[in-house]
Amino acid sequence: MNWKLKNEHDYLKIEYIILSFIAIRLIGITNAPLEIAHNWRQVTGLMVSRNFLEIDSSIWLPRVDETNGGTGIIGMEFPLLNYLHYFVSLLFDYTHWYGRLINLLVTSTGIYFFYKLIEDKLNWKTAYYATIFLLGSVWFTYSRKVMPDTFCMGISFIGLYFASLYLKKQQLKHFIFFLGFLTLGFLSKISAVICIVCIPFLMNELQSIKTRIVLTVGLVLCLITTYIWYFEWNPYLSMTYGNWYHSGTDLQTGFNELIHNPSASLKQFYFSSFHSFLASIIFLISCTYLIIHKHYHLLAFLTLSLILFFFYMAKSGSVFYIHTYYIIPIVPVFAIIIGHYLASLKNVKITIGIVLLFLIESIANQQHDLFIKPSETYKLTLEEISSKYSDETDLIAINGNGNPQELYLSHRKGWVLMNSQCKDPKRIEEIKDKGCKLLIINRHTYDKKLPYHIQFENKDYRIYSIAD
Repeated sequence: MNWKLKNEHDYLKIEYIILSFIAIRLIGITNAPLEIAHNWRQVTGLMVSRNFLEIDSSIWLPRVDETNGGTGIIGMEFPLLNYLHYFVSLLFDYTHWYGRLINLLVTSTGIYFFYKLIEDKLNWKTAYYATIFLLGSVWFTYSRKVMPDTFCMGISFIGLYFASLYLKKQQLKHFIFFLGFLTLGFLSKISAVICIVCIPFLMNELQSIKTRIVLTVGLVLCLITTYIWYFEWNPYLSMTYGNWYHSGTDLQTGFNELIHNPSASLKQFYFSSFHSFLASIIFLISCTYLIIHKHYHLLAFLTLSLILFFFYMAKSGSVFYIHTYYIIPIVPVFAIIIGHYLASLKNVKITIGIVLLFLIESIANQQHDLFIKPSETYKLTLEEISSKYSDETDLIAINGNGNPQELYLSHRKGWVLMNSQCKDPKRIEEIKDKGCKLLIINRHTYDKKLPYHIQFENKDYRIYSIAD
């Protein structure tokens, strides 16, 4: 191998690296949402996509299968990912893995624009290493799940790139692309708002005041639109229909929850962000490098990003350290800092060695997510079993213990109960009065018999008829 890599043309093109990561993550892309990590979050989004196709295609009224006897309409992030899934399903009929593929392609495209943006504002080598570290980070797995967390950031990167082009060329088309992509990114999940930190660093004194003002006005319009969706429309849906995703807590409560479990919160930073202890060490060395060499511009960028992210953490509270994906928005910032340090190293062998060791450790810690455990596949029989004892319009209840996964897999609507609720006669009477006909019990989590008529039983499930 030629170790005398002096310019961009001596390196493997970043496009090939991004395509290679897409190819790796195509392994198991058609898997049902049975992986252990956050299957509940995926099926909730899948419910929304399928209901756009089967019930109502209004993007303003997303709905889930956990209806609790109501409509299932829910206040949530703007369902752009789910709506794209719906559009593909119109052409090819509904299949769950379209959502995985859409997220993978959109996120990977966003990462390419991430590279182009850093290349333009810093240098190609920083962009190169930053992109590789981002590809190998927690983004490796979550960019192939039916979840909007990397999806929203990828779209926002595209918006930021066009913001940079507008500042350079003052062309209306660039402003429209900036406004459109950034708004859609912020709407797709509010965590993408951390990208606003980038805007001041895209500006400089060579640009006209008018150009900077216009861009700022565009950013304000993005934020106003995001505010309306999350803080006006979502509360309306919640109050009207009674359903809402987790919307965080007040800052004081959230802060107290974080400081009462500092080890779990810190783990999100030193491990979950890159799934690599080596990356954490390199990040600390990179920060030290910035301080020693007085790279105040990047230090200010890192500091402002962390300040804004801290408010996001406090708003999330304990949910921040319970769910790995809450670290996703800050990881691109960390990748840029690492990329900047690696770009400064003179010894190419050492640099490439660090990159390869990181990728080996990170992917080894995440490869399990490409596969599903055979012990989980029995859940795929639920729709067939449910269809023998109920119509698609019949309401059912299942002991998911807070996880709607099996309700989604049954292709029915109704209730997700705790085990304790299944043996509570009053609770069963309540759901029966609201039209529930079947009670499905997963025997792996609760195997005591209940005083209702058994319609079906095997080693995995027991189905009771609770209708009169």
